[in-house]
Amino acid sequence: MKTITRKSLLYKTKVEYGDYTVNHVFGCAHGCNFPCYAFNMAKRFGNLKTYSEWIEPSLVSNAIDLLDKELPKLKDDIKSVQLCFTTDPFMDKYPEIGEMSYRIINRINQDKIKCVILTKGTLPEYLLKTKKYNEYGITLVSLHDSFKKTYEPFATPYKERIAALKKLHDNGFKTWVSIEPFPTPNIDDTPIGDILNEIGFVDKIVFGRLHYNKKVGEYKDYQNFYNRTAEAVISFCKKNKKHCHIKSGTLVVNGEKQEVDF
Repeated sequence: MKTITRKSLLYKTKVEYGDYTVNHVFGCAHGCNFPCYAFNMAKRFGNLKTYSEWIEPSLVSNAIDLLDKELPKLKDDIKSVQLCFTTDPFMDKYPEIGEMSYRIINRINQDKIKCVILTKGTLPEYLLKTKKYNEYGITLVSLHDSFKKTYEPFATPYKERIAALKKLHDNGFKTWVSIEPFPTPNIDDTPIGDILNEIGFVDKIVFGRLHYNKKVGEYKDYQNFYNRTAEAVISFCKKNKKHCHIKSGTLVVNGEKQEVDF
C-alpha cells in the first residue's frame, strides 16, 4: 500500500471525550458518506481533491520512530491515546494498517499508557494479546444493510463488528460503542432500542446526532427526535450501570445544550 512520512504523530485532541490521539493513516478505505468530516477537512485544506483518493489510504511508515521520540516528552501528561479520530485503525482490505495499529498499541503500552480504540472494521483476534487496560470500541448507528451500503459502503458488516467486540469483552477487556452520527428516521429507521440490545454487553456508550446532512433538517421536529433518543440512551445506561456520554449539541432543552457524562 501507499506510505507517507510525518514530522509528528501524537497530539492533544479537541474531541470532548478524548485525550491524546494518533492518526497514523491518511485517508480511510471505509468511504463513509454521512458526510465524513475528516474527508471534508482534508479537501478544505488542499490535502486531496477526490473521494477516490481518500479511500486509498496511505500508511505513516515512520509512526513508531515518531512515538519513540514523542512519548518520553509527553507521557507524564497523557491519560489515554485514541486510535483514531480522522481515520480508522482497522481496515479489512489493508492488513498492513491493522499490523501498524497493533505495533502502536504495544509501543504506547510500554509506557503504561492506555489505548482507546474505535473502528468500523474488524477488531482482530491478536488484540487479545494486548494489555487488559486498553479499551476497544466500534461505531454502530444502524442495523440495516441498505443503510450501510449507502453511508458506510466499505466498512465491516455490522454483525462482524459486534462479534469481534463481544469476543474482546468476553476475554476481559473494557468495550464501548459510539452510536454517532445517529441518523434521523427519514434516513434510517433502525430503532435505538434494537441497537442498544445488540451491544448491551459493553461498558460505555457514546451517543451523538448526525450533522452536515441536509436530510436531518428535512425531518420534522428533528430536535425532539434527538432529545427522545438521547433520553432513551441515558435511561438504558442508568438501568444497566454503564458509562454514558451524550455528545454536545445532541440533547437540547429550552434552547440550551445539555452535557451528559456519567
